[in-house]
Amino acid sequence: MTERSAARPALPQITDRQAWQARIDELRLKEKAHTRAGDALAAERRRLPMVEVDPRTPLIGSGGPVPLIDVFDGRSQLIAYFQMWHTGRPAAEQCVGCTFSTSHINELSYLHSRDVSYATFCQGPYEESSRYRDFMGWTIPWYSVPPESVDRLVAGRHFGILVSYLRDGDQVYETYWTTGRGNEVMAPSYGLLDRTAYGRQEFWEDSPPGWPQHWDSLGGQFSQDGRPTAQWSRLKAGHDDDLGTSPAGHPPHHH
Repeated sequence: MTERSAARPALPQITDRQAWQARIDELRLKEKAHTRAGDALAAERRRLPMVEVDPRTPLIGSGGPVPLIDVFDGRSQLIAYFQMWHTGRPAAEQCVGCTFSTSHINELSYLHSRDVSYATFCQGPYEESSRYRDFMGWTIPWYSVPPESVDRLVAGRHFGILVSYLRDGDQVYETYWTTGRGNEVMAPSYGLLDRTAYGRQEFWEDSPPGWPQHWDSLGGQFSQDGRPTAQWSRLKAGHDDDLGTSPAGHPPHHH
């Protein structure tokens, strides 16, 4: 392969279509095995036991306090993402990872068709965090978790978890939870990047020499020019990022 400058990334080897397809056919066998392994894990999840959760646990919605069971909106199951929040901080300083994950959740009709509801349970005060939801243009159901409910729902874990619930009449149960890379299921951008020649372009990836790798895995991969990456398109569209948190004398937010 011809040596290229640092400004231009290396390229995959060039071959003819027949040889290229043969390599893909080899890889496809491994991909199918990976898919079947994922199916087997999903089958194990469906056989997990569950733990009871107080159905009257209060959350804060647009109309005030709401019990957990009402968030199901009459459906039998609920998926909730527990969004981290930095109270009193401007939009630019809110959680980059949670913004990355939540920005991908738009169309809920397919979940609803399976009798599953979806909601965000945010760590911050409702008035402040709902302004962030509006700035980002998110349409998913949004609730704040008041301090008295944190122990009941988070239960010694931390915000940034993805949780599945099941309702049986007036009783509610937690059936599964995950966090970290388990949350990647929320973000198809990563799955799509994994199918490109250069991948996610993050330092931890096993890539050939000369492949572009620009981002760490400590939050930098979700930000650009000092903000969560997805915020820039909202600012360009004229969205107001004022969360009502600017102390007197500080520079104004973008409008």
